[in-house]
Amino acid sequence: MTAEAMQIAPTPNSSPARAGERNSTDEVTTTQTPPLPHGGRGVRGGGNPPRKKRQGLKPRHIPQRTCIVTRQTGDKRGLIRIVRTPEGRVEVDATGKKNGRGAYLTADRAIWERALKGNLLSRALKVDINSEDAAMLQAYAETLLMSNEQRATSNEEIDATRHSALSTQHSIVPAKV
Repeated sequence: MTAEAMQIAPTPNSSPARAGERNSTDEVTTTQTPPLPHGGRGVRGGGNPPRKKRQGLKPRHIPQRTCIVTRQTGDKRGLIRIVRTPEGRVEVDATGKKNGRGAYLTADRAIWERALKGNLLSRALKVDINSEDAAMLQAYAETLLMSNEQRATSNEEIDATRHSALSTQHSIVPAKV
């Protein structure tokens, strides 16, 4: 035998031991088995594939509706629903769940005035709106806030009156004592 063959050949006292077992010289072997494919547990690798990490919760679906005046889509909760009840009445549906044919309007006073002035609302609801229902809708429109443009012009008017009031206060000269 050559010198290399003697180094590789096992000695008669040492037998190949399994991982974690003790051999005749009381040495613990430290060889590890290779990992099984797909994280399986069996000899043939027939386990389940590893679990995917969760990406988080799916975003909740938000219903979209279209304003009948501006034709812009928005969240259902951001628009106000007007409903034609089965009795033929036209009402504001605060819950969004009343029975009947519905139409949506943006919560802006100017848009409500445009809807009530023309026949957009009656066409969308497919009903002639009586004067009693129209008065109720008009009263509801009065409670809505103005749009940003209307607010800007009204704020300019308010600022102008404040400025004129301040200028009159400063024009008064206090008497010398």
